[in-house]
Amino acid sequence: MREDDEDLTIYKVVVNHEEQYSIWPVGRANPLGWNDAGKEGTKSECLAYIEEVWTDMRPLSLRKKMDEMAQDQGGE
Repeated sequence: MREDDEDLTIYKVVVNHEEQYSIWPVGRANPLGWNDAGKEGTKSECLAYIEEVWTDMRPLSLRKKMDEMAQDQGGE
């Protein structure tokens, strides 16, 4: 039997300021800097949601910096 088969915990998806996602047990205070993303369910449901919405694993600050660099190079 797999470990996930016994996990009856209900989780929520949380997201931080860098638009990185994780899961956290419902009923526990979010870790500092993390906010609810609006999805709750089993571990597998929450992980499936994250896989669907988190399409760019780079932190937001890195994406912004890379976009700025690309624009600077394109303007020359």
